[in-house]
Amino acid sequence: MRFSTLWPSLAALMASTISATALTYKMQPNEKACFFTDVAQKGAKIAFYFAVQSGGSFDIDYTVIGPNERVVMKGEKERQGDFVFTANDVGEFRFCFNNEMSTYTEKLVDFEIAVENEPRAQIPSKQGSTPEQTSVLEESILKLSSQLSTINRQQKYFRTRENRNFSTVRSTESRIFRFSMVEALMMVSMAGLQVFIVRFFFQGARKGYV
Repeated sequence: MRFSTLWPSLAALMASTISATALTYKMQPNEKACFFTDVAQKGAKIAFYFAVQSGGSFDIDYTVIGPNERVVMKGEKERQGDFVFTANDVGEFRFCFNNEMSTYTEKLVDFEIAVENEPRAQIPSKQGSTPEQTSVLEESILKLSSQLSTINRQQKYFRTRENRNFSTVRSTESRIFRFSMVEALMMVSMAGLQVFIVRFFFQGARKGYV
């Protein structure tokens, strides 16, 4: 099958079954923020991923609340999470982050919410192709989608590691700079104190000779 037929089929399959939202949000100190997604079909798969990129100890509290205010999952002081669960109820799901633990530290949070409805849409079949050929093509596309999703997760993981390591380097540089300033100030103070003590002794010695 030519690429001109394969890519529209892939787009039709993916666009009709998955809706996703990827955002980066800056949490203010003592802030609680919630994000919403609607599930129109019972049994849909919901993928929820988040990672704290910067701020404090890179941790955040989270809660996932389903329809009828039922808590689906929650966690405290988590740095990163990657979950997939089945929506047993139709309605609005709420994904909340809580930074009330921090009194002055901002936190940058990357997160993604993806809803995959079941059953999957059928790929438009080419004229003259058998159901077996269509099934093999669909399976190949789904496998490709899964592999792309895995690569995307790995890229996010490496990005999170890079941001955290960079934040650690900046924090270390800041501490070294402050320590150097304190050390320089102490050296200047000690030099001034030594000059004062020497002058005091010489002035006392002159008075003794007089």
